[in-house]
Order: sequence, then structure tokens, then C-alpha cells
Amino acid sequence: MIESEIEVTTPDGEMKTFVYHPEHDGPHPVVLYLMDAPSIRPALKDMASRLATAGYYVMMPYLFYRGGPFREFGMSDDDMHDRQELMGTITPTNILDDAAALISIATGDPAAADGPIGAVGFCMSGGMVVSLARAWGDRVGAVASIHGAWLVRDTPDSPHLNLDTVTAEVYLGWADNDVTAPVEDLEVWESAAKAAGVNYTLDFVTEALHGYAPPGGERYNRTASEHHWERVHSLFRRNLG
Repeated sequence: MIESEIEVTTPDGEMKTFVYHPEHDGPHPVVLYLMDAPSIRPALKDMASRLATAGYYVMMPYLFYRGGPFREFGMSDDDMHDRQELMGTITPTNILDDAAALISIATGDPAAADGPIGAVGFCMSGGMVVSLARAWGDRVGAVASIHGAWLVRDTPDSPHLNLDTVTAEVYLGWADNDVTAPVEDLEVWESAAKAAGVNYTLDFVTEALHGYAPPGGERYNRTASEHHWERVHSLFRRNLG
């Protein structure tokens, strides 16, 4: 396994990015692996590496870079406050510039395939992967939103709007009792997706809470997490090759 850290230049600054891919049998399909609100930490790095071992070129950017250099966050009140402010620096619109910069880097790496890309988003980035699929059409083959937050927003770039441009297959793991994604939003998102003819699968997860996928957290649920892995692998096998 090849693991590296690179600095990716975007219109808003330098974005530290962690890249994982197998040593052999490349080039590998590119997958953008977008962090959740607790940010990049050992558990998320392990998840990105686990996906890469299945034959993918995985890029995990530090999305809080607009608010300062890379840092790992703890659970103190100060860290929680800082994270809350930084989450506001990422939108369904500016994520497109970030993704474009990442793909530009991957295009110059012989280990990365030039076919359709995939994307996985957790928590705050769940809606962001839908935005990528919406903006890039058939350049994006498949996206997965895992306990995604704010998929229905009161903004013109909300991830439930203008879905008629989505050609990617979409998977959503939607947690029950999630204040960031209430059942009312699920109904709005599904109605919009069906009207637009989006090819999607949605699991309404009742046995686990928001944050169930990454190990180490107090909300980690092994059964639900392993189910998300099955869904993601199946999704990417069908669409990324």
C-alpha cells in the first residue's frame, strides 16, 4: 500500500490531502473520501486505507483548510467550538473547486485511472458528494452518503435541488433520529430524487445513530458500519470497474 501526504492548491489556499492506493495492478479508479465533522484522524485514515486495498486510488482532503492549517481535533469544548465554526467554511458550491483540484492532481498520477470517479461522504460531507454528482454528470460514476447531514438546505445549492443532471448511482445510509437529517428531509430528498429519475438506494438505519460508521467514536455501531462497507464496495464494483 502506498500512502502519501500532498498539498493541493485550490482557489482558496493549500489543502493537505492524504492519498492511498495499492502498489500493484494499477491504474486504479479515483475515489474522493470526504471527512466528517470530527475531521481527519487515525480512524478515518484507516478507513481510507481499507477502501484503497480493494483497488482504488483514494484521496482524503482536509476540508477545513480555509480556516487554517491541518490539525487533529480532540473533544474539549474549545475544539468542539472551533470545529463548529470551521464546518461553515464548506458548502455544496465550494466543494466543487476542491474536487476539481484533487482530480487535476490525480490526472497527472499514472497510478490513478482516468475513468469515472467515486466519492464517499460522511456527516457534513454526505450532501457534498451528491453535489459532485450533480455538477459533473457522467464524470462521476457513483457516490455514497453515509449518515449524511443537511442534504436538504435552505440555499440554492442544496443537495436536493436540480438532481436531473445526476447520472451517477447514489447510495444513502440515512440514520434515524438524526437532528441533522430528520425524516422530513428524507421525504423531501426522496421526492426530488424520484422526480429527477436518480438511480439511488437508501437504507434507513434504525439500529444505529448518526456517526455509526467510523470506529472509535461513542456512536460507532459495528453492524451498521460493516453494512455500509458492503454497500460501498458493491456500489463501486458496479460503477467504477
